[in-house]
Amino acid sequence: MFTHLYFVRHAHSAYTPDEYGRPLSERGQADAKKVTAILEKEKLDAVISSPYKRAVQTVEGIAACIGKEIAIEPAFRERKLSAKPVTNFDQAIEKVWRNFRFSWEGGESNLAAQERGVQATLQVLEKYAGQNIVIGTHGNLMVLIMNYFDKRFDFHFWRALDMPDIYRLTFQCTSLKGVKRIWHRSSGGF
Repeated sequence: MFTHLYFVRHAHSAYTPDEYGRPLSERGQADAKKVTAILEKEKLDAVISSPYKRAVQTVEGIAACIGKEIAIEPAFRERKLSAKPVTNFDQAIEKVWRNFRFSWEGGESNLAAQERGVQATLQVLEKYAGQNIVIGTHGNLMVLIMNYFDKRFDFHFWRALDMPDIYRLTFQCTSLKGVKRIWHRSSGGF
């Protein structure tokens, strides 16, 4: 019996310092409709999302299509890089990927964020065994989860992600059996 988790990295958002309330941009809203069009071709059983508005907005269309409420899971929120804005984001993120135990002041290490995300993923696999589940989340956390199951999903993989991006992870119990990129913004049509 296989369980399919469709991890959806949220669409483009309009920057605000409010992590929880940051909405999708106009481009992001258009891409969220494409995410819905792609995913409505799949036989889906449930939709789960990070509590962040941009993640919820990216998957709310597919939840409406299948007639399900979005289950909010705080553990699928993005990793907190630092308590304060960092001077150089690229250097800051590269450092936490080089050393999984390192964290900036007030932030989460890769290891801490990964443990949080993997624990939530394992709970989803147990609760929804044999089903097809959409998970609206964030790029860094999504790749940290994927990295736990397969080390080829690393910093360079994360850098190449699109916004939005959809990956189907196929599990047998808690063993990852396959990963397939379903759609990403740069692929154009659907």
